[in-house]
Amino acid sequence: RNRYIGYLISLATRSFKNYRIGLDCSNGSSSAIAKSVFDALGAKTYVINNEPNGTNINTNCGSTHIGVLQQYVKEKGLDVGFAYDGDADRCIAVDENGNVIDGDLILYVCGKYLKEQGKLKNDTIVTTVMSNLGLYKACDKAGIHYEKTAVGDKYVYENMTQNGHCLGGEQSGHIIFSKHATTGDGILTSLMVMEAILEKKQSLGTLADEVKIFPQLLKNVRVKDKRTALDNEAVQKAIEQTAEELGSDGRILVRESGTEPVIRVMVEAASDEICEKYVDGVVKIFEQEGLCE
Repeated sequence: RNRYIGYLISLATRSFKNYRIGLDCSNGSSSAIAKSVFDALGAKTYVINNEPNGTNINTNCGSTHIGVLQQYVKEKGLDVGFAYDGDADRCIAVDENGNVIDGDLILYVCGKYLKEQGKLKNDTIVTTVMSNLGLYKACDKAGIHYEKTAVGDKYVYENMTQNGHCLGGEQSGHIIFSKHATTGDGILTSLMVMEAILEKKQSLGTLADEVKIFPQLLKNVRVKDKRTALDNEAVQKAIEQTAEELGSDGRILVRESGTEPVIRVMVEAASDEICEKYVDGVVKIFEQEGLCE
């Protein structure tokens, strides 16, 4: 434990003095570690949900229930907050105004910072197909290239090792900094976000503001057979037509679940109404073709 804490502390290049930082440890594995790291780096640390009793892990706390930390950051007037999940491989941040900074926004903030430092290998970040269109548009503006993999951090890491990229991750807050670790590490991620904040002398809200997140709607369709449903001609036609109509102002993603007989239909567009319209349109085709369970 002490060696790990020592390693994390050694990665920070500057003091967190005068920063008021909130941590939600999800009553999980970061409970015994996170506060020690931030305290050692000079932060004024405020911690919640760091008393695991064997059954309260992830219960209405941590990165999967981010509302708890949002409220805490606002109540205490903190500069920034970080929430981990139970096994602490994920991190979701909350900015000074209580806004959620998810994995996509963390990838952007850290990617842009690393690029400016000349440390973003190949000027590329690795994302999954579920990353928001707003992230890609912001990356285009900032001159950051991106790869898209299947959903799952193992695919992200695979791409990173094959192509020599150093930063990748998922919307869920599972971020990999391959220079420092081979998997996601929530506490490490929060330290890297702090590096960007301190170097740029800007708040997290300001740094993330360059990304305009597109509304996203995902609906699950239970089907008799995933392959048959996806290969259906009418379904394919509806997907193509939707993609054409959305153009560069949105996108549609239709994929099968890896674990259940479900097809996931996801649309991103300029408004919730447009998302609803196109998702429902495609879902309807599955029903009309008699593909649903």
